[in-house]
Amino acid sequence: MNEQPLPSTPLQTTAGVDWFSRAAVLVVAAYIAAQMLSDIASLKIGVIFGLAVDMGTFIYPITFTLRDLVHKLLGKRSAQTLILAAGGINLFMAGYLMWAARVPGSPAWGLNNEFAAILAPVWRIVLASIAAEVVSELIDTEVYHWFVTRLTRRYQWLRVLISNAASLPVDNLIFAVGAFALTLPWAEVGQIFVFNLIVKYAMTLVSLPLIYLIPGQGQSAVD
Repeated sequence: MNEQPLPSTPLQTTAGVDWFSRAAVLVVAAYIAAQMLSDIASLKIGVIFGLAVDMGTFIYPITFTLRDLVHKLLGKRSAQTLILAAGGINLFMAGYLMWAARVPGSPAWGLNNEFAAILAPVWRIVLASIAAEVVSELIDTEVYHWFVTRLTRRYQWLRVLISNAASLPVDNLIFAVGAFALTLPWAEVGQIFVFNLIVKYAMTLVSLPLIYLIPGQGQSAVD
C-alpha cells in the first residue's frame, strides 16, 4: 500500500522558506540597529523626573526581546553568534568615530570641535557598555534556552519576562560600576543603577509583545 505524503509545514513550502528568511533578516537587522542606536544615544545624559539617565536606556531593553526573537527563529547558537557580532560591531563603531573625530575638519564646516566633543568615545564607558551588553545577553540566552527546553514552550510572554528579569540587573551592574565607579560618588552610581533598572524593566514590558510577531508556540530552532 502506498503511503500518503505528509502535509507540508509552512516552512517546507517555497513561500514558507521565503517568509522565514525575510523574518530572520529583519529581526537580526533590527537587533543590530537597536544596539548601535542605544550606544549612540547613550552619549547624551538626560534628566527625567529630576534624575540623570543616559538616553540609550529607553531603547536598549528592546534588544533583549529582539534577541529572544532571534533565538526563537534561529536557535541558541545563532543568538550567541549575533550577540558577539554586535559587540564587535559596536567596538568598531566606537573606533571609527574616534578616528573620524581626529581627522581635521573642513574650515567651511566649522563643527569639528562639536563633533569630537559629542561622538569621540570615552573608552571606559564604551568598554563597560559593550561588556555589559555581551555578558547580560549571553545570560539572557541561557535563561531563555532553559525555559523552552526544561519548562515549557507555552507562555511566550513569560519566557521573555523571566529571561530579561535575570539579565537586566547584570547588565546594569556591569555598566554602572564599570563606567562610573571611582569617578562618581557611590551614592550617584547607586542612583544610576536603580533608576536605569526601573526604566529598563518598564521598557521590557513595552517591548514584550514583540515576541508574538513570529507565529507559533515554540521556537523554530533550539540549538
